Amino acid sequence: MKIAALQMVSCPHVADNLATARTLLERAAAEGAELAVLPEYFSAMGLHERDKLRHAECLDDGPVQAFLARAARELGLWIVGGTLPLACSDHERVRNSTLAYSPAGQRVARYDKVHLFRLAHGDEQIDETRTIEPGGDPVQLHLTDRSGRAWCVGLSICYDLRFPEFYRLHALAGADLLVVPAAFTWTTGSAHWEVLLRARAIENQAYVLAAAQGGRHENGRRTWGHSLVADPWGTVLQALPEGAGVVLADANPERLAQVRRQLPALGHRVF
Repeated sequence: MKIAALQMVSCPHVADNLATARTLLERAAAEGAELAVLPEYFSAMGLHERDKLRHAECLDDGPVQAFLARAARELGLWIVGGTLPLACSDHERVRNSTLAYSPAGQRVARYDKVHLFRLAHGDEQIDETRTIEPGGDPVQLHLTDRSGRAWCVGLSICYDLRFPEFYRLHALAGADLLVVPAAFTWTTGSAHWEVLLRARAIENQAYVLAAAQGGRHENGRRTWGHSLVADPWGTVLQALPEGAGVVLADANPERLAQVRRQLPALGHRVF
């Protein structure tokens, strides 16, 4: 199955971001992708932290969700829609949510970000708990590719990447592909992004598909980019350093089986 990570440099304007996302989705579909993943905050990177409250949508009701459903249906893609803000019971916060859509345009999974990011690094001060309500359990997406092969896809978002126990729960649920929409900062990304992604692939013997924000945003923030696909051995198959674009690679079930057969580490667990 050909899989695609879409990298963006999102701005505060939803319409502009959706136009960029559509172009990238069309490109991925034209190049044979069956699954495409958008980055965290793909529909808007606000000028201020609380801008996400203004863009919040109710579940199954809003322009961003309509866009994702329509794109999946018209392009015949499985789409993991990065993240968008969904309204919750706390009117001062939102859920940072990943929604997945089938090629029929139906929403088939929802995952709300569990681990909320906080960073204090000089002038760079970020605290997602101020505007985001955390989610609960891990969620897997089950899909069937065009060859008829079933895939279990573990959903995650950005800061989740630092918590290996979260991904082990996906592995125990049968995940053979882990997706990571993200907006890693330049500071943390340059230090930890690739090594964490490769570690999650190696320790769970799964493909990793990571779609990132990558560049300088209108709010002054700089994101790391380096969207990539890693195989179950931890080999980076394709990557894109910065700027908007598409990262494509094949998720090969035979390679997955080979790695798990030759080094059956998941079966050697003691704890």
